[in-house]
Amino acid sequence: MIYNVLEYLEESAIKFTDKLAFVDERNEIKYGDLLQEAKSLGFAIHTKTNTSIRKPIVVFVDRNIESLVSFMGVAYSGNFYVPIDIQMPKMRIELILQTLNPIAMLVLDAHKAFAASVAPNILTLIYEEEKAIDFNIDVLGKIRRSIIDRDPIYATFTSGSTGIPKGVITCHQSVVDMTDNLVNTFGFDENCIFGNQNPFYFDASIKDIYSSLKCGATLYILPRSYFMMIGKLVDYMVDKQIDTIMWSAAAVALLANSDAFAEKAPTQLKSVMFSGEVMHNKVLNYWRRALPQTKFVNLYGPTEITSVCTYYEIKKLFADDEVLPIGIAFKNTEILLLNESNQLVQPGETGEICVRGCSLALGYYNNPEKTAEAFCQNPTNSHFPELIYRTGDIGKYNEFGEVMFLSRKDNQVKHMGQRVELGEIEILVNAMEKISASFCFYDHEQQKIVLVYEGELADNKYILGELKSRVSKFMFPNIMIKVPEMPYNLNGKIDRVLLKNKYKFKELV
Repeated sequence: MIYNVLEYLEESAIKFTDKLAFVDERNEIKYGDLLQEAKSLGFAIHTKTNTSIRKPIVVFVDRNIESLVSFMGVAYSGNFYVPIDIQMPKMRIELILQTLNPIAMLVLDAHKAFAASVAPNILTLIYEEEKAIDFNIDVLGKIRRSIIDRDPIYATFTSGSTGIPKGVITCHQSVVDMTDNLVNTFGFDENCIFGNQNPFYFDASIKDIYSSLKCGATLYILPRSYFMMIGKLVDYMVDKQIDTIMWSAAAVALLANSDAFAEKAPTQLKSVMFSGEVMHNKVLNYWRRALPQTKFVNLYGPTEITSVCTYYEIKKLFADDEVLPIGIAFKNTEILLLNESNQLVQPGETGEICVRGCSLALGYYNNPEKTAEAFCQNPTNSHFPELIYRTGDIGKYNEFGEVMFLSRKDNQVKHMGQRVELGEIEILVNAMEKISASFCFYDHEQQKIVLVYEGELADNKYILGELKSRVSKFMFPNIMIKVPEMPYNLNGKIDRVLLKNKYKFKELV
């Protein structure tokens, strides 16, 4: 049984010493070298932080191999890593550091001046220097014996409702549980070639990282610039024979909206998985037409349950305006749909999606109040302590017992005396041929449904005409705003907060 994620690396380094582990735009590293460099980093961190363990260490990340080696190095030191995007606004970094109070920062030599500007009083360790030192195997062994599977391995920061980022802290056991589920459910092995799209400061990237390490597979870090040159991205994927991707739904949609496969399709792809936002069948059907032999899987799960808790393998055809199930729970995980009375839903009833199992994160770092709100006692069990995570998502079961995601809890509104699911409007609009993306929210001040959309050939009249035969009039958007391009946040999702702040109180033109 695996207790520590480093066991994945160590076993693969024995079996596949000279095999490529990670490849970025400029460099590559083999499993044997990865193991040695990570141990050196771990020993250096341990030595220079006064032998602390289970403490936060910031890793300033970019789309490079050094970020991933740093993660493993921090793990060898007995501490947990906190990835922060080197391009993140300085003010947000400062807010994260205030919550975190890390014992050290691990940075590339090229970034040490930036690190000093945001945190002059925090110990700065230079990656290039620390990875080159000789490590003491006995010291590393002693550290390892003191670490248990419930100790943290990383923390990632998400946006908080108060404007202060929340640090979700995740343990070894949860990452092992997630990784084993992905590998065993989908048959990943050492022959897989993964193509990473999700940024390393975003928890969704752990699916790629740890699946690769467990299997002894090769992970290609897809260059950020290629997602602005779609033809080049497709060429690269074909050239490197990348056969497994676990991307954000937004990235998958980007290729479909760009007609990326008009000239060449990456037919070597065996598995395409997506998560993060609702996958619209109009997008999915584009991919399925181009890649009829490929396996497509809808993954669902928030950061607080280690990225994924349910999956749905798409085997039947769906119309563009149909909704994909988020499916069934992974092994060792249970989904509870709880109604407003905190009871399990009855057939046909909707409820909040709640999760129990060892996939649950440890909570929010230095934030006991928010932790207690989201990670709470299972209301269906009054006999012994048992935590569940309340996702804030609303769902229901379909006739096959699969979970259907409906909307966020705060996306259910009362409008004109009727209950309206704003997510339902989004799904219908996104299914329209001339629409690339949309976002729907409710302006409570004016009591109006606001639709923001992107679509070069679309206009308000077109949208209302398409909706006329599909929904009741009380669900029609009252305010419709066309934008040249949807804004996306650091996690690759539509920046809903920015759009709400920008467009609330607008009058219908």
